[in-house]
Order: sequence, then structure tokens, then C-alpha cells
Amino acid sequence: MDALISFLTDFNVRNVVFGAALLGISSGVLGSFAVLRRQSLLGDTLAHASLPGVCLAFLIVGARQALPTMLGALVVGSIAAFTVLLIIRRSRLKTDAAQGVVLSTFFALGIVLLTYIGNQNNAGQAGLESFLLGQAASIMPSDVQLMFYITLIACGLVLVMWKAFKVISFDPGFAASLGIPVLTFELLMTAMVALAIVIGLQLVGVVLMASMLIAPAVAARQWVKSLELMVLLAALFGMLAGVGGAILSALRSGFATGPLIVICASIIVMVSLFFAPERGLLWAAIARRRNNINLRTQQVLTDMYHIAEEHNDANYPIEIGMVNSLYGMRLDSVMAGLEKQGWLRYDKHMPEEGRHVVLTTNGYQEAERILRDMVKRD
Repeated sequence: MDALISFLTDFNVRNVVFGAALLGISSGVLGSFAVLRRQSLLGDTLAHASLPGVCLAFLIVGARQALPTMLGALVVGSIAAFTVLLIIRRSRLKTDAAQGVVLSTFFALGIVLLTYIGNQNNAGQAGLESFLLGQAASIMPSDVQLMFYITLIACGLVLVMWKAFKVISFDPGFAASLGIPVLTFELLMTAMVALAIVIGLQLVGVVLMASMLIAPAVAARQWVKSLELMVLLAALFGMLAGVGGAILSALRSGFATGPLIVICASIIVMVSLFFAPERGLLWAAIARRRNNINLRTQQVLTDMYHIAEEHNDANYPIEIGMVNSLYGMRLDSVMAGLEKQGWLRYDKHMPEEGRHVVLTTNGYQEAERILRDMVKRD
């Protein structure tokens, strides 16, 4: 117990955990709108485009400081986002092509600036490369405080602009008909995504930051149907991934915090994709199997009805082996299901030729109902 308390009260661990929690909350909230607007690649674009902003801030200030670095990343990231929107609106390029062009161009510029800074032999450049993959151990309380204020501002803006953001995310055309300045709000939402990326640069880095924006929102989307619950659940998933990755990194020295946070987020996504009710792959597979069984049951029932009708005898005994040969497989489970439903009963007719079944009155009526429904659909 003393070891656990000592671990949880460790100065560096506490900073990283708090910072990771704030990153998860902001990423979950703002990433939800990016996912709903089908702009998942936008996060990747802005994350990579923020690298030249980091380098320019260093060149201007001459040292690696949290606030100038974040401002530089925010400004250049916003410029990249506006460039994407401008290309989409002024050219024939699709969204993914425009984002790919901007991503590669700005990231290449960032690498060039990073190389230039590395050749200057400036002692203040130490650790600047950590923005590529993140370096959680370098986070200070002042950084966490700044991240808190940025998260508070971002969540506050979402709360104030909630109705407009909601309408634009689902139907921009309808929003425009209501007199909402769609372009202005799209620019604001994009700038806020850039703001979320700025928060995570030091923890996760520009390479993996896109995953933190998308993963919590994608996971939350599997569990809920309303935007309100999706945003709240995405914030919770993001916080759990951030805190989980930070703690795992602290428990096992030598493992980078950023990748572990992303791995935790990916695990949450995989669990959600498989086990979320209604949308989960597992439940979808169960539903498909159930539907296949129901379809086969209806087919067997109606075929037995047709056989009875051909012999003008509602109680005509039908050999199970004949039905099996008709379908090319054993239908024991289907027959058991029909018997359980009370739609057929086993008959003692000519046991030497195999088991026989007879449609019950309820089974005969059910087959007639199925056939009537099929005629109506046609």
C-alpha cells in the first residue's frame, strides 16, 4: 500500500497523469465533431502541420517554452486547416486529396526546419525532436496548468456553440437554410481541432496525435445514438486511455507514454467494435446467425406445407430423411426448433422407413401466414 501511495503521489507521475487526462477529455470532445463531419484525416493533417509551427516558435523565441510552442503550433495548424478548406472550395480536389497535399507539404517543411535547427548547435534545441513522438517526462506543472486552461476554453466553446455545432455536423445544408454561417462555424470547429492537437503535442507527438482525436470518438459512437452521450462518452474513453497509458508507462520504465496512450485508446476501440450492443461485430454476427436460422426454419415449414397440400392432407406424415435430402444437410436443429414452437410433431408412421413428422394445426396456420406475407411483399 505504501508503495502504491508513493507511486500515485510521485511528482512526475502526477503531472503526466493529469496532462494525459486533460488530453483525453479534449480529444474526445473535439474529435467527436471531426468524426461526425467525416474529417478523420483532418486530425492527422493538422497534427503533422503543427510541426513547422513548433520549429518557428523555437526560432523566434530562441528556446523551447510551452506557451510559445503551443501558440506556434496552433497558428500554423490553423493555417493548414484553412488551406485545406480553401483548396476544397476553390479547386476540383476532393477532401482527402486536399488534406494529403497539405499534410505532406507542411510536415516536409517541419522536417526541413527541424534539420536546420539541429545544425545550429543551439543548446536550447535539446528535446525538440520529442514533438515527433512526444516526451511525457518533460511535462512540468506549468504545462499541465496551460493544458487545463486550453481544455477549459475548448469545452466552454463547445458548450456555448452546441446547437450550431450539432446542426452543422449532421446537416450543413439545413444549417445554412436556418441562417447559420456554416463556413464561419466550420472554421471555428477546425481551429478547435487544432487546439486539441496543441494540447497533445508534448504527450503524444505529431505522428500519433491523430489517433487520440479519432479513437475515443469512434469507440463512443458504437455505444450510443445521441450526440450528447457520444461526446460525454468519448471524453471518458479519452481520459481512460490517457490515464491508463500514463500509468503503464510509469510502472514500466523504458516505454514511451505517447504510444502506450494510443494503444490503450485502440484497445477501447476494439472492445467497442466487437462488444457494443446493436452495433458490435459480435452481436451483429449473432443476429445474422439468428436471422439465418429463422429463414431456414420458415423455408422448411413452408416446404412441408406444400408437401401436405400436394397430398391434400394437412396431417400428411413427411419423412425427415426426404427433407434432409432436399436441403442436402441434416436439419435436426431446425426440426427441434419447429417442435419447440409447436409447429410440428413426430409421427409413428412407418418407422422402418425413418422418422416422420406431421404439421400441427398451429404449424399449418403459421406456414399460411408466412406465404401470405411473401405474396404481399411481392
